[in-house]
Amino acid sequence: MTSPNSTQFSTEAVSLQTIEAAAERIKPHVLRTPCVLSDSLSSGAQRVFLKLEHLQTTGSFKLRGATNAIAQLPAAARQRGVVGVSTGNHGRGLAYAAKQNGIQAVICMGSLVPQNKIDGIAALGADVRIVGNSQDEAQVEVDRLVAQQGMTLLPPFDHPHVISGQGTLGLEILADVPEVDTVIVPLSGGGLLAGIACAVKALKPGV
Repeated sequence: MTSPNSTQFSTEAVSLQTIEAAAERIKPHVLRTPCVLSDSLSSGAQRVFLKLEHLQTTGSFKLRGATNAIAQLPAAARQRGVVGVSTGNHGRGLAYAAKQNGIQAVICMGSLVPQNKIDGIAALGADVRIVGNSQDEAQVEVDRLVAQQGMTLLPPFDHPHVISGQGTLGLEILADVPEVDTVIVPLSGGGLLAGIACAVKALKPGV
């Protein structure tokens, strides 16, 4: 069994139930962003809707996963604080969610991250640490804080609570556009895609 602040996470399954629970959990803290019809991308009977998550409080979907994960931290972990590595959006979401809960947040970033992103995260009250030139080098400081100070690592995508939080977008898409037959999701770490796919396929397998 691993400790709550370990970099090894539980194998808790992400499911429709965990995503629905996440939706209720984060509802008071995140915006329900709209799905709008795109005239420029639609053609004939083929309608294309855009989920405007850039209107989210911190500018991206990352706030959903961070909020859901922090909401489930036990009291002892909250006292020790959270830490994450980021190039921008995850750090911003984690910093905001931590501030809303009165929890210390340390965000480790590489030196190549633009200054405006660093300043934006610091403005939310996080302790921003610039370590090395890459995320891999910044991760070394994250691992040290986990090992030496007992902080809880909340990664940008590979954590069940984060994925469930991102999956709430899928619930909103189906609620707003129930006739949807295809959902296109941008892919980087895969947390957003995993969460949305889990929610959408559970409720509408033909999508």
